[in-house]
Amino acid sequence: MSLTTDNNAAELVAENQASITPPQQLAALPDAAREAWELLQRQAKAYSSSPLVPKDYQGPNGMGSCIIALDIAQRLNMPPLMVMQNMYVVQGRPSWSSTFLVSCVNACGRFTALRYEERGTPGADDFAVRAWAEEKRTGERLNGTWITWDMVKAEGWLNKSGSKWKTMPEQMSKYRAAAFWCRAYAPEIAMGFHTADEVEDIAATTSSAPPGTMTVRLSPKQMKEAQYEVETMGKTTAAEIIERNPNLPEDQKLLIATWEYKDSAA
Repeated sequence: MSLTTDNNAAELVAENQASITPPQQLAALPDAAREAWELLQRQAKAYSSSPLVPKDYQGPNGMGSCIIALDIAQRLNMPPLMVMQNMYVVQGRPSWSSTFLVSCVNACGRFTALRYEERGTPGADDFAVRAWAEEKRTGERLNGTWITWDMVKAEGWLNKSGSKWKTMPEQMSKYRAAAFWCRAYAPEIAMGFHTADEVEDIAATTSSAPPGTMTVRLSPKQMKEAQYEVETMGKTTAAEIIERNPNLPEDQKLLIATWEYKDSAA
C-alpha cells in the first residue's frame, strides 16, 4: 500500500522528515496540532522500520501508508498493527479483509455476533445467504440483504476470471452478506471502505461497459489466476478471457494472447 514510487531512500527520508507538511504551514498550526502531527510522523517512522508490519508499510516508502493506517486505527480505537495487517489496496482503493470486518462488528459491543441464515443448496440457483444480528439495546433482530445466486450472476461476480464464487460459493456468500449488513447497520465501522473481494468483483465487472469507453486493468492477482486457468488447468482460453474483458488495456491483451494450455501429459 505504498503511497510513493520514488526509489531514492535518502531523498524520501528527507521528504518524510521535513516536507510532509511545508515548514510555513507547520509553523502556522496551533501548538497542540503541530505536536500531534510530529508525534504521528515519529510513530510512522518507528512502525515503518519494523519487520513485523506488512512489506507495503516498511522502509521510507511505507511511511505515508503508516501515517494513514495510524489515523484509521485511532478513529477505530484499534491497534495500528491490526489495521495494517487487514487493510489492502485493490485497484488503487483501500479495502478491508472480510474476516476483519466481521470481527469489528462482533467486537463493537452494540450487537450480538453476526450469524448467517441460508436457504437452498450452495452453488444452485435457489441458494441465498443473509447476515443477521440483534441490537443489544433494543433486542431487535437486524436482517441483512439476501445474497442470492441470481444476484451473483446478474452482477457478473460468477463469471469473472479467477472467480472464487465457483469454487467456494457458501463462504463468498457469507463474506458478501456480512459486508452488506455492515454498510446497512454500522457503516461507521467500515469507514466507507468495501472489502477486498468486493473491490475485485467491482473492478472485474466494470469491463462490461461498451468497448472503447474506458480501460479496465486486471490486478496482478487476477492476471496470475487467469494465466493459471489457461496454461495449467486448461479451463479456458486466452481468447475467452479477452472476450470476457473487452476493455482491457492493449498491453494486457497482448500478454494474455500469448498464453496457451501446457498439457503436462504431452
